[in-house]
Amino acid sequence: MGKALDINEIMKMLPHRYPFVLVDRVLDIVPGETVTALKNITANEPFFQGHFPENPVMPGVLIIEALAQAGGILAFASLPREMHGMPVYFVAMDNVKFRRPVIPGDQLVFDVSFLKKSSWAVKFAGVATVDERKVSEAELTATFGKKVA
Repeated sequence: MGKALDINEIMKMLPHRYPFVLVDRVLDIVPGETVTALKNITANEPFFQGHFPENPVMPGVLIIEALAQAGGILAFASLPREMHGMPVYFVAMDNVKFRRPVIPGDQLVFDVSFLKKSSWAVKFAGVATVDERKVSEAELTATFGKKVA
């Protein structure tokens, strides 16, 4: 078993900030292998103002973005220290499926694991669940950019 991370530790790994950081907590991370993270979905999410006020549903692209952010956390935790500070860019998604809507009050849990790793890119398999029921899944590919000073 790995370790848990709070939002402060997450924000040291991800460049995202409110309202776009979509991972609230890491429940378990095993660098080089897997991460389990979560996002609490509240009625106060800014995207619900327009998607849709009378029937709030989390946009599917944001569920995939949250999976990608969980993958970014796993990538950061798995990189050698000399690569820390290199941005991780989401470049592809394959086999994306949406199974059911995500609504206020749900707790999204993301399980992401490595499929492939190289010196310049990573490929992940990710599954998002609510109450242990699959809501989305995808294969995500990311690449590393130039190190930020």
